[in-house]
Amino acid sequence: MTQTSNRFFDEIGRLMNDAAGAAQGVKREFDSVMRSQAEKFLRDMDLVKREEFEAVKDMARLAREENEALKARIAALEARLGGTPTS
Repeated sequence: MTQTSNRFFDEIGRLMNDAAGAAQGVKREFDSVMRSQAEKFLRDMDLVKREEFEAVKDMARLAREENEALKARIAALEARLGGTPTS
């Protein structure tokens, strides 16, 4: 009887091991599919990288500053000429 029950428990243990290995394989496959789907979703969204966003933000800030300086210069020139501002 002990030998029969040992063989039974060995088979149960082997079956559990195989099931755990299969579950890990399924998990890896699921993770792989989810990762590729997430990457595809992000690519399709046409997102911009942080570095590109910061560069464009700096360019816009510099353009605004230059615009303000030019407005002030035009206003000063018009004041010296005695003309009326056009805007």
